[in-house]
Amino acid sequence: MAEDTKRLKISSMAEEPEDIDSDEEPGEVIESAPPLTVGQERVFNSTGLKKKLLRRGAGFQTPEFGDEPTVHYVGSLVNGTTFISTREKGEPFSFKIGQGQICSGFDEAVLTMKKGEIALFTLPPQLGFGVSGTNVVPPNSIIQFEVELLSWITVLDVCKDGGILKRVVKKGEETGQPGDLDEVKVKYVVMLPDGVVITESPKEGVEFYLKDGHLCSALPKAIKTMTREEKADLIVQPQYAFGEEGVTITSLPNGFSPIPPNSMLHVALELVSFKSVVDITNDSKVIKKIVKEGEGAFIPNEGASVLIRYTAKLEDGTVFEKKGFDGDTPLSFITDEEQVIGGLDRGVATMKKGEQAILSINHEYGYGSQEINSDLAVIPPFSNLVYEVEMIEFEKEKGPWEMDVHERIEAAGRKKEEGNILYKSGKYQRAAKKYDKAVDYVSEEGQFGDYDEKVVKSLRVSCWLNAAACSLKLNDHKNAIILCSKVLDVEFYNVKALYRRAQAYMETYDYELAELDIKKALEADPQNREVKSIHKTLKQLQAESNKRDAKLYTNMFARMANDCSIQTKRPKIEKVEKNEKDGVMGMELEKGDNEMAVDSS
Repeated sequence: MAEDTKRLKISSMAEEPEDIDSDEEPGEVIESAPPLTVGQERVFNSTGLKKKLLRRGAGFQTPEFGDEPTVHYVGSLVNGTTFISTREKGEPFSFKIGQGQICSGFDEAVLTMKKGEIALFTLPPQLGFGVSGTNVVPPNSIIQFEVELLSWITVLDVCKDGGILKRVVKKGEETGQPGDLDEVKVKYVVMLPDGVVITESPKEGVEFYLKDGHLCSALPKAIKTMTREEKADLIVQPQYAFGEEGVTITSLPNGFSPIPPNSMLHVALELVSFKSVVDITNDSKVIKKIVKEGEGAFIPNEGASVLIRYTAKLEDGTVFEKKGFDGDTPLSFITDEEQVIGGLDRGVATMKKGEQAILSINHEYGYGSQEINSDLAVIPPFSNLVYEVEMIEFEKEKGPWEMDVHERIEAAGRKKEEGNILYKSGKYQRAAKKYDKAVDYVSEEGQFGDYDEKVVKSLRVSCWLNAAACSLKLNDHKNAIILCSKVLDVEFYNVKALYRRAQAYMETYDYELAELDIKKALEADPQNREVKSIHKTLKQLQAESNKRDAKLYTNMFARMANDCSIQTKRPKIEKVEKNEKDGVMGMELEKGDNEMAVDSS
């Protein structure tokens, strides 16, 4: 490898910034003051630092403590006498903010600047060279610095303990940073402090998943702070490198040189690219790896019509199905309608138009225990699947806000009927979602006119009742109570709502509340067989509960009585033992006590 790739070089980036001819300096807010304009001067903070803007910079970012800026500057006394100038030498000056290499006020001044900015700073003595002065600056002198900020290197303490310091050599794309699950591609050169190269990646880079780690613990930690195409220089302390053991000859991976114990490392690192990986189901059973980002920010909603092309494989690479290639028609389906396997449905619902992704689908979200004869191969039972998918296009289902009144009522009716079909098929979870969606279409009162309001109210009540029935089937008794209560808020004596809420109360052992609902239901419909039947069941449950309570209290009181008996017997036994031991004295004392008792009466 060429020598210039073994060590990191920092470009000065001293080119003229864009848009520097405007008078305003946007984005600068100091203690809620308006931005400085060119030629304006202001006391910048409570320390007395004064700044006059001579040329505004580009962008909004400014350096931070620990960063390494590169500047041109001219230092002078207030009478105009120059005591230092980088421009005379023709070489800019680089330093680390926070170390006071020139003076503390100089660091504070540069912290306020943007790239390309030129400003004149006036420093009081305490921010300059103080009472001591220098050989060219008299004691207690007010001094001035004209500073041009050419560039700066960002320095990040990755773990906040000094163990991994990252110096940004080249900024990457503003497209976000990789996460634990993502697959990254990096290039690196690893050196000891004396410049000896320990190992390096292949020229094309190396790919790995961040969660799996690579080389040493410092690498994934640093990569998670980087963006695509960013280049950085890492200084890695031993605890994040190879620790007290180092790397010996016998334990060397291919391409490694021995690493002494407790060695600090220098790493030249580039994040070439990364592929975002998403755990769609939050149980690692449907994983999506994005191969190509899609367009825009929108993804399909429930009920959207999607068009995809894909290649479906077993884990061993056997292709069992292809759609949309070689003149074949792409697959079109409606999301969340069980028209495809669950894993494909869930994965596609997260994709943008034009996005390409690889879906890794556990058998639980695939074909489960079934053996499937597919187009190109047999899918054995319990097979995990891999789908390479491209989202060609999709059309979102209309939302309520996109419809007029009559469209909303019609859509609500359709969703309710779809829910009824699912309920009869035993698909209670999906049925409940249909009922909820139906209510969403007609949730806003006062917008449908007198006639339509009656229709809408009936729709809402019907969907709440049906959703409550789903909740009871799913043993979600709390939600069933909430839904029935919504009905009873508008129809106080709705028998179905009272009946189903009573069922839910009985399942949660709230027998008194269940009895109240049943009594109300019987008041409204005394001959209702279902209500009478549940009332009979409730009485049986109450009787059994009373028996259990009676037995519990009987046992409790028996134990309490037994404990009291033991407590009363123990003092008597102790008294007898004491009397036997004390003999006659005890008897005389007892006699004396009796005589006192008589006297006192």
